[in-house]
Amino acid sequence: MSEFMNVAEIFGENVFNDAVMQERLPKDIYKELKRTIQEGKELQRSTADVVAEKMKEWAIEKGATHYSHWFQPLTGATAEKHDAFISTPTEEGKVLMEFSGKALIKGESDASSFPSGGLRATFEARGYTAWDPTSPAFIKKDATGTGAILYIPTAFCSYTGEALDQKTPLLRSMEAIDKQAMRLIRLFGNTSSQKVTPSVGAEQEYFLVDRDKYLKRKDLVFTGRTLFGAMPPKGQELDDHYFGAIRERIALFMKDVNEELWKLGVSAKTQHNEAAPAQHELAPIYAQCNVAVDHNQLIMETLKQVAYRHNLQCVLHEKPFAGVNGSGKHNNWSLTTDDGINLLDPGKTPHQNIQFLLILTCVLKAVDKHAELLRESAADVGNDHRLGANEAPPAIISVYLGAQLEDVLTQLINTGSATSSIKREKLDTGVRALPDFAKDATDRNRTAPLAFTGNKFEFRMVGSRDSVAASTIVLNTIVADAFSEACDVLESADNFELAVHDLIKKYAAEHERIVFSGNGYSQEWVEEAERRGLPNIKTMVEAIPHLVTDKTVNLFEKFGVFTRAELESRAEINYETYAKAINIEARAMIDIASKHIIPAVIKYITSLATSINQVKEACGAVCVDVQNELLAESSELLSDTRDALKLLTERVDRAAEMPHGREKAEYFLREVVPVMNDLRTPVDKLEMIVNKEMWPMPSYGDLLFEV
Repeated sequence: MSEFMNVAEIFGENVFNDAVMQERLPKDIYKELKRTIQEGKELQRSTADVVAEKMKEWAIEKGATHYSHWFQPLTGATAEKHDAFISTPTEEGKVLMEFSGKALIKGESDASSFPSGGLRATFEARGYTAWDPTSPAFIKKDATGTGAILYIPTAFCSYTGEALDQKTPLLRSMEAIDKQAMRLIRLFGNTSSQKVTPSVGAEQEYFLVDRDKYLKRKDLVFTGRTLFGAMPPKGQELDDHYFGAIRERIALFMKDVNEELWKLGVSAKTQHNEAAPAQHELAPIYAQCNVAVDHNQLIMETLKQVAYRHNLQCVLHEKPFAGVNGSGKHNNWSLTTDDGINLLDPGKTPHQNIQFLLILTCVLKAVDKHAELLRESAADVGNDHRLGANEAPPAIISVYLGAQLEDVLTQLINTGSATSSIKREKLDTGVRALPDFAKDATDRNRTAPLAFTGNKFEFRMVGSRDSVAASTIVLNTIVADAFSEACDVLESADNFELAVHDLIKKYAAEHERIVFSGNGYSQEWVEEAERRGLPNIKTMVEAIPHLVTDKTVNLFEKFGVFTRAELESRAEINYETYAKAINIEARAMIDIASKHIIPAVIKYITSLATSINQVKEACGAVCVDVQNELLAESSELLSDTRDALKLLTERVDRAAEMPHGREKAEYFLREVVPVMNDLRTPVDKLEMIVNKEMWPMPSYGDLLFEV
């Protein structure tokens, strides 16, 4: 592609978007499809046939030979099966290219081969994929640009109708908050808006390492993170990587990533170096939340694919390297009407914006009431290494509002009304040549799990590999619940104006405890949060039970987002996922320590022992003393390694006999993870002693600084 590539010309060129539909579909078909997208109207089969035919023609013109129902099962990744457009050969030995409305709307997959948490037995194999017309179809081409597949975003459910994916409950939650938000804004006299849609902008952090070095690190290959590794002399202490100049090799990678994403209609906007060496970030412009979730999956897939072309490896694990910051993603969540009104925009005088204040206090109520559930939505094996570790938000859920809104909230609580808002001030730099500009009304707080950032809430706890669907489903549903309860009160009130003021004050006072503007990393906050009665859920295993409490089940069933069976299945899947992930990590440690590290250390110790006499003749007793000290220290650490390895092997073997479920996950958390840490400790010390030429794998310095 030319270096003078026009972004506007290529943006969305591989997407069956609104412009393509207007151009290719008959007007009546286009209008019916738009009603389906905008209003949720059922799509007629005859209409689907026309859409499918035009979609096929467009895809074939783009070089596509196959189509795929693209879905998001409960594996954390996406899934696809490719079917050619060709039909049964004719008598003349020719084939026709066909794609029917039935093939567009419905596909079939083996539901028993994906995680179902007991909803599907092995012999109950049938599952369905159902077209999501609200997320546009797209074409992905291979690295050569010749092979192409038409991808159709779909939901995935079992033969009996239970959701087996991320998209189905997300779409349900979108309907729930749309209905309740519309109830609320109608009470404030809004008669023009017809729909409220949650929007999401998902920032994505990732690491890039040289692929040749990556392949020599079996822990990275097997688990996505380094299970051993001593810190290099330099980490991120100087803060020189964050927003630093982007290396040429990385810049070329980012250029290719952007081009691929722009063609897919993903509005990749921001790119920069992150805090840790070899760490970077990509952020798109926000989009309707189900499209944004699809786009984030495309971002992760594209990062990996393009990295491969550059002989790089994209590492998305939440904590691939100990001692430096891990990776997460920030879910920027907001609510917008179909006519462009952002319901989370406080305006210039938020103390006078009664609708906004009710929405704000409803969010505070929702987060306070369902803090455990929101925490669970970010629970992940890798996130256990980050949350509360001075590199990510603490495991305690709190809300940062900023000085302006916190002041308004304080006024409401203390006096029953708010009469002023802190004004924006000009920033004085002390340099006359620099232009004056108004600074924001409030600062930011990077330690806050949920922060208000001007016209949206930023949920900062999501893990870098995880779909943002889970946290978005929870935010949509808990806020819908708060809106519903507020509307129940206000719709029956004799005096709406008085009732809404009373409700805002009530919610502000009752849920003030969830608001915190200080240092979330401090021990003082941990103690203060405990005094406030806020939960502190430190691990994934401890978070999972909150998926199936009566409070959670009642919430989701009230809005038709999940059934009890679907929630119980997800809890079982999460327990099993945790146990399997730790089991793989532990077995990888056993394999690497047994086959690589211990032999290397023995070789080193042997070389020390056999060269003592030669060294004595060459440089005297001092050299011998040094060698003897190294010999003793290495031998002691080798003994510690052997003991930890033996214990880890015993505990992993014991776990193999346990059935999957909560007990097994808790066993891995309490009995296996600590011994894994015990094995790593002496090995990392040995890495600092053994000759680099003898050490069996690239070091942190090799991985983080030689990209």
